[in-house]
Amino acid sequence: MTGPILLDLTHTSHTQARTGVQRVVRALHRELGARATPITFDPYRDGWRGLETWEQANLAGENATGKRGAQWPLAARWRGKLKRLAGSGLAPIEKNAAGFLTAEIFSARVGARVPQAFPRVAVFHDAIALRFPELTPSGTVGRFPAYLRELLTFDGVAAVSEDSRDALVDYWAWLGASNPPPVVAIPLGVDAIASAPEVAGAEVIVLSVGTLEGRKNHLSLFAAAESLWARGEKFQLRVVGSVQAETGQAALVRLRSLQAAGWPLRYDGALPDAEVAAAYAESTFTVYPSFVEGFGLPIIESLARGRPCICSGHGALGELSRQGGCIPLESVDTASLAGAIGALIRSPADRARLSAEARARIFKSWGSYAEQLTEWMGQLK
Repeated sequence: MTGPILLDLTHTSHTQARTGVQRVVRALHRELGARATPITFDPYRDGWRGLETWEQANLAGENATGKRGAQWPLAARWRGKLKRLAGSGLAPIEKNAAGFLTAEIFSARVGARVPQAFPRVAVFHDAIALRFPELTPSGTVGRFPAYLRELLTFDGVAAVSEDSRDALVDYWAWLGASNPPPVVAIPLGVDAIASAPEVAGAEVIVLSVGTLEGRKNHLSLFAAAESLWARGEKFQLRVVGSVQAETGQAALVRLRSLQAAGWPLRYDGALPDAEVAAAYAESTFTVYPSFVEGFGLPIIESLARGRPCICSGHGALGELSRQGGCIPLESVDTASLAGAIGALIRSPADRARLSAEARARIFKSWGSYAEQLTEWMGQLK
């Protein structure tokens, strides 16, 4: 490809959240480097522009928060409005750009203003809002059908897994869409990390990383842990992740009740990346109880550190778990989770076997992911 890629950072440059989407966007920004021109849609100026200093600083920040929404300082809002009213024009978008790339789940306003002069590619994460609306924030459910139709205007879509690809293609077929853009599955990467050594003779720590929200199924995990503690199993359950305000409150209430009852349940909330990495290193194994994912970054982040993972064996999670290092479950209900967790607690030999399987796997780096994605973009007409 010649010329820079215009990389959409509209939401991620205005939030400190570390959801899966933000992890992907930040990784692409880091790995593409000088090959990309970071841009944002400024709703106050009503157009695309390059990032300002405060946005660049926010993007580089390491502090994780539970706030997913975009944060715009008052001064930035007024600056955009004044420039718009003054008719001073918008910051020019690169005329020699090789393409436009977004891994954001963009708004209708942004989707209507995607540049048209060069190949446009979107990263597609999942169709969970359609498949599990009861576990998804209502605003996302209402917006999602239009978002999937807007993806039809792109020149190509890169899904993060085969399962996500199939879901999008099937939905477009159901719509009766004619001449849809090509959709390819390009699985995500993982940060370059050294496999953590085993923690011998220490307390068993079962780690679960992921936002507290309906589809992540923490209620079943907490019920499974309580049943094991009641039977005398000795382990700490450590939970890392922010709370989704609409669908995660029941899990948070349950978590607090278990803590109040004196069970060994530690909740850290959202953590910076370095502290999440430390949590993996301190863990014995991990549990990812989610019903459904577009990919499942916490699974490969666990396996890349040699930590076995218990998770669903279906969909995108099945794509990851079947390759070794995991206990893939037919169902992630309370009984199944309790059985798998208890079995690993009681069997150091099984933990060692799964850990060896995990360490034997080869994981794609974020740099390789960016290369695959841009190479495919270059093939689009």
